[in-house]
Amino acid sequence: MHAFRSHTCGQLRKTDVGETAKLSGWVHRKREHANALFIDLRDHYGISQIVVYPNEAFYESAKRCPSESVITVTGEVLARDAEAVNTELDTGEVELRAQTFLIESQADPLPLPVFGEQEYPEEIRLKHRYLDLRRETLHNNIILRGQVINSLRSRMIAQGFTEFQTPILTASSPEGARDFLVPSRLNPGKFYALPQAPQQFKQLLMVAGFDRYFQIAPCFRDEDARADRSPGEFYQLDVEMSFVTQEDVFQAIEPVMAGVFEEFANGRKVETPFPRIPYKESMAKYGSDKPDLRIPFELTDVSEFFTDESKTGFGIFAKITNGGGKVIAIPAPGATDSQSRKFFDSLDKWAKKEMQAPGLGYARLRKEDGAVVSQDPALKNFDPELLKALLDKMGLGAGDGVFFSAGKKAAAYKLAGAARNKVAKELGLIPEGVFKFCWVIDYPMYEWDEDNNTIDFSHNPFSMPQAPEGKSAMDVLLEADTDEKKLDILAYQYDIVCNGVELSSGAIRNHKADVMYKAFEIAGYGPEVVEDKFAGMINAFKFGAPPHGGIAPGVDRIVMLLAGTETIRDVILFPMNGNAQDLMMNAPAEVDQSALKELNIKTVAPIPKD
Repeated sequence: MHAFRSHTCGQLRKTDVGETAKLSGWVHRKREHANALFIDLRDHYGISQIVVYPNEAFYESAKRCPSESVITVTGEVLARDAEAVNTELDTGEVELRAQTFLIESQADPLPLPVFGEQEYPEEIRLKHRYLDLRRETLHNNIILRGQVINSLRSRMIAQGFTEFQTPILTASSPEGARDFLVPSRLNPGKFYALPQAPQQFKQLLMVAGFDRYFQIAPCFRDEDARADRSPGEFYQLDVEMSFVTQEDVFQAIEPVMAGVFEEFANGRKVETPFPRIPYKESMAKYGSDKPDLRIPFELTDVSEFFTDESKTGFGIFAKITNGGGKVIAIPAPGATDSQSRKFFDSLDKWAKKEMQAPGLGYARLRKEDGAVVSQDPALKNFDPELLKALLDKMGLGAGDGVFFSAGKKAAAYKLAGAARNKVAKELGLIPEGVFKFCWVIDYPMYEWDEDNNTIDFSHNPFSMPQAPEGKSAMDVLLEADTDEKKLDILAYQYDIVCNGVELSSGAIRNHKADVMYKAFEIAGYGPEVVEDKFAGMINAFKFGAPPHGGIAPGVDRIVMLLAGTETIRDVILFPMNGNAQDLMMNAPAEVDQSALKELNIKTVAPIPKD
C-alpha cells in the first residue's frame, strides 16, 4: 500500500465497504461522543469521516490532535447507519474505522479558523493566505479559476488560435497607468518596464505574419486597488487576429465567452447573442459604457420639461437646463408604495457623500382625484398637463418614484448611471441567475480634456478611425478641421460587458503609419512622440502591416462573475492588500545596499505629496 494514501478523502463510496483504505489529510473537525471520536479528514478532493474507538491505543493522541494537523489513517471502510448518512458529502454513506493513526505534522494554534469560514479581518486573512485558501469557498474559487483558464485555452485553440508568450521585461509605454520599473544592471541608469499589456508585441506578431494569436497574459500596472481590480498584476485572455473586421472579432470571441460562462454557469442562464450597443446610446440609456442589462429600467433625458419655471415652479432645474445642462430621470419602480421617505433621503445623501455630487432630486408619485401627483419639491408645482406628459415619457405612475440628476451633461449622466445601479440594488430589482452580455461599440476617437482644454484620445490611441463608404480613415482625419468635427470621429473600438462589469476593451488597429501620425497629431502629439514611444511598432508598419484587431478579456473578472463574489481578491491565489502590499511575503521590502550599489541606484527620502 502507498505510504500515504490508497484513496483521496473524496473517493470512498459504499462499494468500498469491507476494504482496507489509507487516507491522509488535514483534521477539519472533531466531534467526541460517549463511545467514539469522529474526525472529518479533508484534502484537496473532499472530506471523509474517520471514527476512532476508545479501545485503540492511539485514542488519546487522536483526541488531543489539534485542528488542521496533517494525519495519515489506515482502517476498514464501514457503511454508516441509515440515520447517520450525510447526503451533503460524496463520501457520506461510509466512514473509515481507524486501525492506525499517525500525525505527520502537528498544527500550532490557528490565527484564523478554517472550519466554518467565519468572517475575519482582511489583514489576518492575507498574512496567513495559505490557511485562508484551505477554506472551502476560497479553495473552490481557485479551482474554478484553473478550470476557466483551461476552458478558455482549449476553446481558443479549437478556433485556430496559436498561443505565444511575449516578453515580460520591456520598454516603458504610456498605456494609461503607471509602469512597474525594473533597473538594468548592465545598462546603468536605464530601466525596463513590466508590460501593462502585450499590446505592441501582439500587433507586431501580426506584422510578422502570424494570423491568430492568444495568450493568458500577465499584465502589470501600478494602480490603486478596487473591488474589481487587483493592484500590481492581473491576467487577461489576450487576443489578436489579422485580416479581420470588427464583426469577425465578435464572431470569434462571443462563442468563447458564452461557452465558458455556460460551462460554469451552474444553473444560471447565459443570454445570447450579445446585443451591440453604440456608446452614445449606452450613455443615454444607462449613464455608463458598462451597462448592467439585468436592471429593468433605463434613464430618460427630461431636460425639456424643466426649462419653463412658470410651469414647473422649480427654478433650480430651470437654471441648469437653460444654461445648457441636463436633467436625467432615474425611475424607481414601485418605490413609493414599498419604501418610506427615508429611502429617498438616503439616496440623496449617498449622492452627496459617495459621488461628491450636489445631490439627487426625487419625487414620490401618488394618485389624487384621479390624477398622478407628487408633493415633493421637484414636481409639486408642475403644470398638470406637463406633469402627465413627463410621467408618460418616463413610463411611471402612481406608486412609483423617480430621482433626478441635474448638472453639466457628463456629470449628470455619470451620477444618473451610478444611481440607476444603486436604486435597482436597493429595491431588489436585479435578478440573480442570469448573465447578460453586450458589446459596446462606436466609441469616439477623441474626447475633450477639461483640465488642459485640449483634445485627447478617449479610449485607445492605436485604433482605426471609422470612415463612411467611399472614404478612407485618412480622409476622415484630414477633413476634421474643427474641434467639433474631431470629437465626432468614431473609432473601431469596442468593450465586452457582463452584468455591469467591463470584461475587456478591444479595437481594430490602426495599421497605417501615415494614419497613425495624423491621429496623434490631432491629439497634440508630434511625430517625434510617436517615433520615441512606439518606435518598434511604427517602424514595423512601414514594411507592410495587415489589417488586424483584437481584444483582451480579463480572466480575474470572468472568474469573479462565475464565482459570484464581489471582490476580485477572492479569485486570486496570493493577492495584495489595498496598499499593494503582500503581507504574507512582506513585499515590497527594503534591499541590501550592496544590491542597490550593483544596480547604480541610490534611495532618497520620500518626496512629500502636495
